[in-house]
Amino acid sequence: MTELNHKNQPEAAQPAPEWPEASAEGIDDPSVAAIVTALDGVQSLPVAEHETVYGELHDALLQALNEDAPLAEGRS
Repeated sequence: MTELNHKNQPEAAQPAPEWPEASAEGIDDPSVAAIVTALDGVQSLPVAEHETVYGELHDALLQALNEDAPLAEGRS
């Protein structure tokens, strides 16, 4: 495997990506907001584990979004 960092230059050869803040702010559905917080810390996981996290997140969001939402008060 090719090493991106040279022994004489310990800094990363490529800059680290800027990760967006995983925030549930502005999400009205509490179940969806709880699922989105699962993104906190994903940047600290090995890249090989990202696919699993994103797959689980996708499945959880799909399930939450397909649930029958309670009708808002005053609506029928």
